[in-house]
Amino acid sequence: MTALSRTPRFTTAIAVEAHKLRRSLALLLATVAPLLIAVFVFFNLLRGEKPAPWTMSLQSSAAIWAFFMLPMSITALTALVAQAEHGPRAWDHLRALPVPRWHLYAAKAICMLALVAAMSLLLAALTSLAVVGAGIAKPAIAATGVLDIAGYLRLLGRTFLASWLLVAVQLWIALRWASFVPALATGIAGTFFAVVATSAKVGVAMPWQIPVNQLASDPARADLALALGLAGGMVCFALMLWRMGQREMPA
Repeated sequence: MTALSRTPRFTTAIAVEAHKLRRSLALLLATVAPLLIAVFVFFNLLRGEKPAPWTMSLQSSAAIWAFFMLPMSITALTALVAQAEHGPRAWDHLRALPVPRWHLYAAKAICMLALVAAMSLLLAALTSLAVVGAGIAKPAIAATGVLDIAGYLRLLGRTFLASWLLVAVQLWIALRWASFVPALATGIAGTFFAVVATSAKVGVAMPWQIPVNQLASDPARADLALALGLAGGMVCFALMLWRMGQREMPA
């Protein structure tokens, strides 16, 4: 079978996976997580008495996102995505279909990355609205300076690319074990150690800490973390597709 003839099957697998996401809690979580950060930024600004620069508000939002909300959201989302098959024990049926097995897992990986990218864009929009809304509600603290939305999107884009290794690791664990406990335990533990070891040198290569390194004051550390997160994610995704495709059924 040629690569061209396999393409429709792969796009169908992605479409089916996207349809399953719409019927799950994944979209709700993907909306609530950025919204919580925007709500925090809004009320935090209202507590102040002086105007805050746009840069400070956007940096604060990006820090909360990369430091805590992104790794925890990825942990929960990958568990939800995997449980769509683990819960009803649907793997036997799916793996009996005339579709290459790696299509099933690749579709999940692509949908997960698309969700994280969409959450990043939503965060940018909601944070901007939160800062504007706070200025309207309390004119004395209206943001000063210029809204550098391009720079903010660039930062969120780097954070997204740096999170690929984290997505790959958490998705692999969630798919490998039918129970959601290993994936959640790994994600919580990884986020905890990333929080308590923020400045550790090993953090530049720790999947749960790589995204927040994009806010590091040292450009070299940020660039290294980006390279490790993106390249490591590609390698981990490839290994996941190969290894999971060899298994008879996740257990």
